Amino acid sequence: MAVGKNKRISKGKKGGKKKAADPFAKKDWYDIKAPSVFNVRNVGKTLVTRTQGTKIASEGLKHRVFETSLADLQGDEDHAYRKIRLRAEDVQGKNVLTNFWGMDFTTDKLRSLVRKWQTLIEAHVDVKTTDSYSLRMFCIGFTKKRANQQKRTCYAQSSQIRQIRRKMREIMVNQAQSCDLKDLVQKFIPESIGREIEKATSSIYPLQNVFIRKVKILKAPKFDLGKLMEASITLVNVPQIFSQNPWIINFLYLFFSLKSCLKY
Repeated sequence: MAVGKNKRISKGKKGGKKKAADPFAKKDWYDIKAPSVFNVRNVGKTLVTRTQGTKIASEGLKHRVFETSLADLQGDEDHAYRKIRLRAEDVQGKNVLTNFWGMDFTTDKLRSLVRKWQTLIEAHVDVKTTDSYSLRMFCIGFTKKRANQQKRTCYAQSSQIRQIRRKMREIMVNQAQSCDLKDLVQKFIPESIGREIEKATSSIYPLQNVFIRKVKILKAPKFDLGKLMEASITLVNVPQIFSQNPWIINFLYLFFSLKSCLKY
């Protein structure tokens, strides 16, 4: 008879059963701060693994993209159909400083705009802002009935669609090339570009529901901490910063004193 291991008899393992490690034990929470162009600065919180050896926590947070609603950033539910993307650029203590990284429409809003008896007109263009951000802007618009029109449909002709599309591109290029990214975002929030397109194309064919539907950042310039701090610090919290850090005033005084001495 062959003598072998009896599988039915189980021996206790050395050391007993291991405790399951808590995955959150080695992680830290960081506050996400939106740029000063928005009314609400506190977006939320994000998790990252603590610094261990060569793995630095702040490096793991950089270039992380967060998506939030414009309604939460502005404190106004009328903007709930907009999705804003923010990218982490730098970490200051427990705060993650972000910058605008694109926007989009919610699916329900986009589907509510599309109806029968009208023409949908879309256009997109690649533009470059004054601070060297390359963007791709997508515009959408719909035809509407003329004043005192009895006919049910309001379809635009192919030649009119081409003219409207050309006008859309012109306005988007002019608006984006004449300002930096911060000023351009301020134009997106109140839909001022869409209203300008409606006014400019009224002589070709009347339009309604004209929006900058989507914005994609194609290329960003080299990271500049000074510009990021300028976009992140509001005028409201500047006195608070100076009161909490009096050494900043001494440093600025010394800096400008040396600068004036070097002139002479």
